[in-house]
Amino acid sequence: MRSAQPLQYVWWLVSRASGIVALVLISLSVVIGLAMAAKLLRRPNLKRGGARLHEHLALTALVAIAVHGLALLGDHWLKPGWRGITVPFALSYKPGFTGIGILAGYLAVLLGPSFYLRRRIGARRWRRLHRMTVIVWLMSVVHALGAGSDGARPWLRAVALAPLAPIVFLLVVRTLGPAPKPAQRTERRREADMPRRDHVLDRLEVRSEMAQP
Repeated sequence: MRSAQPLQYVWWLVSRASGIVALVLISLSVVIGLAMAAKLLRRPNLKRGGARLHEHLALTALVAIAVHGLALLGDHWLKPGWRGITVPFALSYKPGFTGIGILAGYLAVLLGPSFYLRRRIGARRWRRLHRMTVIVWLMSVVHALGAGSDGARPWLRAVALAPLAPIVFLLVVRTLGPAPKPAQRTERRREADMPRRDHVLDRLEVRSEMAQP
């Protein structure tokens, strides 16, 4: 066996493992996000903890997606090149399924950091945009089962399709739930304005410290 062959195998393993990790993280992030949107996490501590976990899962998923794509550059059997991992449907290997995966990655990159821009784009518009995370999950499942080397194996199908039932249930609860009351609307505006208030308080605290002798 040539010395280059084990290294090529490692690159494939890294890409394969990071892709599965990204799928699991996206699934968990979507389930938690829908649970919060459906008002199932009613206690304040659960809401705060769920929001932090949702944020961390989404950001970690972006890292896993980047590793999943970049690791393929070391695969000398696939030989995707930069064009193959960045341009949808340009890769000769299962172009349809790989193209869907690339588009899902771009959509995840667009939606993930939008959390930090919600004051600029507006809370209502951000919520509408953020609902597309379910589409990212669905595209990721199609990509994993269609392009993944383990797509036909029962364990990967179980991992990919296990969140389907809770996601459908939470979507139904979210869609058929009662309209928010005026007090809830006020609370949503307050939550949307909270980062701006924290920023102003931080600046006032810094100025106060600078003014002290």
